[in-house]
Amino acid sequence: MTENANKPDLNTISKYNEEQLYAYFISEVVSEGQIWILVDEYGSVMLNTEDEDCVPVWPSLEMAQAWATAEWGNCKAEAISLDKWHKRWTRGLEEDGFAVVICPLEDREGLVIYPEDLEKALQKRQRKVADK
Repeated sequence: MTENANKPDLNTISKYNEEQLYAYFISEVVSEGQIWILVDEYGSVMLNTEDEDCVPVWPSLEMAQAWATAEWGNCKAEAISLDKWHKRWTRGLEEDGFAVVICPLEDREGLVIYPEDLEKALQKRQRKVADK
């Protein structure tokens, strides 16, 4: 049995509530060491919620690609190493006033979170994993 056999499929993930989805995202990102975004010819794809300009993120290539349909069909998924995320992205998003939207899926908007809160959650999970 491979490690991927233990991972939930998109259909299962799409049924998670926000708390479960966020926990899954944090766990997978730390485990895999990367965050997935979508990019087009202008750079990272951005979303607008009622209150925030956001960068959508996913824990896997499969999830990012599943969202790259319709108006986002010309986008490609790109991985950002967790190290690069910590060093550049968190501060850059904060400075630009952007939030992060965790795992938007076809039928749901995703969870909006501030970059510094995501950073704290990722670092806490990394410490927990390192302590094992």
